[in-house]
Amino acid sequence: MPSPRSSRERRSGSSSSGSSNRLEFLSLVSQRSASVPDSPSRRRESSNSTAGPLPEEDCMKLNPSFLGIALSSLLAIDLWASKRLGVCAGENSAWGSARPLMKVIEVSGHGIPWLLGTFCGLCQSDSSAAREVLLNLLFALLLDLVLVAVVKGLVKRRRPTHNKMDMFVTISVDKYSFPSGHATRAALVCRFVLRHLVLAVPLRVLVVLWALIVSISRVMLGRHNMTDVLFGLVLGYALYSVVEYCWLSPLSAPALFALWSH
Repeated sequence: MPSPRSSRERRSGSSSSGSSNRLEFLSLVSQRSASVPDSPSRRRESSNSTAGPLPEEDCMKLNPSFLGIALSSLLAIDLWASKRLGVCAGENSAWGSARPLMKVIEVSGHGIPWLLGTFCGLCQSDSSAAREVLLNLLFALLLDLVLVAVVKGLVKRRRPTHNKMDMFVTISVDKYSFPSGHATRAALVCRFVLRHLVLAVPLRVLVVLWALIVSISRVMLGRHNMTDVLFGLVLGYALYSVVEYCWLSPLSAPALFALWSH
């Protein structure tokens, strides 16, 4: 019979060998896990945990708002359509032969001829009613020049790249295009003339057509984009309401009318 001592030795030997086998298995598993490359999901989790949150401007670039996408799309359409409509932007353009006529229309909507013509008419007028109308027209033209110059200086939108800088009598802010001063002036003068001059229907139609042709010529000559002209028309139309609200009369501005009285 085997002795109790020998049986205890066998049990202790078997337990020690089992524990050593378990240690060897665990060491092999650890080595295998260290040698196996990380999965893509694990790499993403580790990179996210180490990189931290994205800055706010990066999040905005990755997730642009609907308004930003809409504005960018409208701007791209505006630039594309304005370039396609600039058929008189140069002598080699599609309608380059009509460029001299477009430049005559451009001069007809320029601020200097309107200011000089209004000033000369004011000096030669003998009627108090005519002086009142001409003085307010002069005030409207000066207000238009100042307002357009301020908006151009604030927005600072460059003129279209296909524009040929050969404009008639420019100033420093004329290198910017938003809004169109010609379109603003055309809408303002058109509304002023239709309101304060008694004209026959054909002449009233011609005044409206002149304002539209002057505005369209700005895009055809490549001077402005379409949005510049559209905003200029809206601004000029609204500016007349300001002139009507601040209407100069012998009662509100007696000093000015005393200056021009003969």
